[in-house]
Amino acid sequence: MGRCNGRCTLVGFCCLQLIAALERQIFDFLGYQWAPILANFLHIMAVILGIFGTIQYRSKYLIMYAVWLVLWVGWNAFIICFYLEVGHLSQDRDFIMTFNTSLHRSWWMENGPGCLVTPVLNSRLALEDHHVITVSGCLLDYQYIEVLSSAAQIFLALFGFVYACYVSKVFLEEEDSCECLCY
Repeated sequence: MGRCNGRCTLVGFCCLQLIAALERQIFDFLGYQWAPILANFLHIMAVILGIFGTIQYRSKYLIMYAVWLVLWVGWNAFIICFYLEVGHLSQDRDFIMTFNTSLHRSWWMENGPGCLVTPVLNSRLALEDHHVITVSGCLLDYQYIEVLSSAAQIFLALFGFVYACYVSKVFLEEEDSCECLCY
């Protein structure tokens, strides 16, 4: 019964990760954020692999899931650095999130809580991008919403990593003890 607790907890964390990734995927699609859309898609596949590995007692799948979580933490750390403009990163200059295909920003920029959007018609960028606006009155700026979302992803990934390693170790020990009994 004790072994099921780790498995059940891992499935629970995977389900929370899946819900958080799907929520993030929706808002990244709304903002045309192509790099995060691709990363979220890979994360959703890895989480499904983690759930499958947990339910089917597949330690190799759990190890692959744990390795992905390390990459996922790195990606989310980059997202945090990008939106807080750490180092030489700049949201005004770098269009990494859209693969340099457009000037789109986070969906939360215009639709954050309490934000008032005003179109700017006489800007030099208005000819290149018909979506030049000013945003004011936000209760929480979009950068901080994106940072909080990435921080939640990191939090879930760290717990998922710990439980994936634990459950994988339990599965490997069970395989080893079974091999000894068969001979």
